[in-house]
Amino acid sequence: MKNTNINLGIDLGGTKIEIAALDFSTNNIIYRKRIPTPQNVYKETLQAISDLIFETEQKLGLECQVGIGIPGSISSLSYKVRNANSIWLNDKPLLNDLSKILRKSIKIENDANCFTISEATDGAGANYNSVFGVILGTGVGSGIVINQQIVKGSNGLAGEWGHNPLPWKTKSEKGSRDCWCGKTDCIEKYISGPSIEKEYLNIFGKTKPLKIIVDNSLKGDENCSLLMDQFISRVARCFASVINFLDPDVIVIGGGLSNIERIYTDVPKIWSKWIFSGRAETKILKAMHGDSSGVRGAAWLNKN
Repeated sequence: MKNTNINLGIDLGGTKIEIAALDFSTNNIIYRKRIPTPQNVYKETLQAISDLIFETEQKLGLECQVGIGIPGSISSLSYKVRNANSIWLNDKPLLNDLSKILRKSIKIENDANCFTISEATDGAGANYNSVFGVILGTGVGSGIVINQQIVKGSNGLAGEWGHNPLPWKTKSEKGSRDCWCGKTDCIEKYISGPSIEKEYLNIFGKTKPLKIIVDNSLKGDENCSLLMDQFISRVARCFASVINFLDPDVIVIGGGLSNIERIYTDVPKIWSKWIFSGRAETKILKAMHGDSSGVRGAAWLNKN
């Protein structure tokens, strides 16, 4: 039995796959499940996703529309996955293969776009016309939503902000950093969780988890404070560049680093140094739905 009020969303991550059933009549998730992502094996990933969908539809007793968020995008030319940091997905016809297995039409979108449409629809950005959504975690992703519609661009690359160069580099940032995408000095290599941990190791010669770095900086640890000051400066410069070319009403942040409160208090105090007008009314807000935004946004792909 089909139900137009309930859609399934899949968040295909590097370490876990999550499915959720979203009831549009209440905007509530009525079922969810997470499983580990098969590593480096495309066919096993296909099997895991399809099994989750079949199992969920059986439990619900419904045939549902399906949207999937992936750490990459589908090329408009080859219809294959590109730019996924889960590299075993790249150059694979994921959309076509899953459609055949499931025997239904599905939608696949970049995971940052899914995050942003979720927050723009009924999350932190719901009261704003233009939303720039940012995922700060093990990587850096972003999406653009205007009037609750995902902006994809003619090449499907709108919002690929994390793989642009870090803007306004300082003297201490003159060395190059290689990125997995094949370029150097990408924003992702400066404001992601692993980048902060690696920088601590390079400067101080020992490892320290990100959470400890953040916590110790608040306790006055000079080394940790230095790194977090640099992080805040970089985020301010990166957000200033977004304001200069997009000028969104709000920037909504998700991912593990979204819990760093200094982003919301300190970044707006200094970003005017790089904003063309010298000031901005742009809001910075923490995601309302947390790590559920990705899977919620995937379900929203089939709304209407």
